[in-house]
Amino acid sequence: MAAEPTLLQVVPRASAQRARLVRRARLLAWGGNAWHLVEFAIAIGAGIAASSVALVAFGIDSLIEVAAGGVVVWLFTGRRVGSASAERLAQRLIAASFFGLAVYIGFDSIRALGGDHPQASWVGIGLALVTAPTMPLLARAKRKVGVELGSRATQSEAGQNMLCAYLSIALLVGLGANALLGWWWADPLAGLVIAAVAAREGVQSWRGEGCADGCC
Repeated sequence: MAAEPTLLQVVPRASAQRARLVRRARLLAWGGNAWHLVEFAIAIGAGIAASSVALVAFGIDSLIEVAAGGVVVWLFTGRRVGSASAERLAQRLIAASFFGLAVYIGFDSIRALGGDHPQASWVGIGLALVTAPTMPLLARAKRKVGVELGSRATQSEAGQNMLCAYLSIALLVGLGANALLGWWWADPLAGLVIAAVAAREGVQSWRGEGCADGCC
C-alpha cells in the first residue's frame, strides 16, 4: 500500500505549481501586450485617417490594456508575489484605467456626434474581425490562471481582454454600418457603447469583484 505524502513533500509541490502559474500569468500578460501594441498602432492610424472616434477609442483601449498587462507583470515580480496589498493596488490601477477610458471616449463620442462625419475604414473592419474571436481565448486563459492563483487583479485584467472582444463587436457594427449603409452616426454611437462598458468594468474591478461578466 502506497504511503501517504508527507507535509514536506506536499509543500514543495504546491510551491512549484504556484511558481508555474505565476510564470504563465506573466507570459500571458507579455504575449497579450505584444498584440495590443500592434492593435494600437493599426487602430490609431486607421482611426485618424478616417476620423473615426470608435476606431481611435478602440486604439486607446488597446494601450490601456498594455498598461493593465504591465500591472499584472509588476504584481508577479519580486516580493510582490502573494502580497495582498500589492494585489489590491494592482486591481485599483486596472479599475482606474477603465474609468479613464470611459471618460475620454464618452466625451469624444458626444463631441463627434455634432462634428465631421467619419469615413469608412475597411482596415478597421478587418482589425475588428480578427480581434473579436481571438480576445475571448486570451481572456479565458488569463482568468483560469487568475482563479488558480486567487488573484482578483489577474481576473480583472482578463476582463480587459473580454471587454476588447465586446468592443470589437461594437466597432464592427459601427464601422460596418458606416461603410455599407452610410450611417455615420453609428461610429460615435459605438464609441458611447465602448465608454459605457468600460465604466461598468471599472466599477466591478474597483469593488474587487474580478471579471465582471463572470464568463471570461
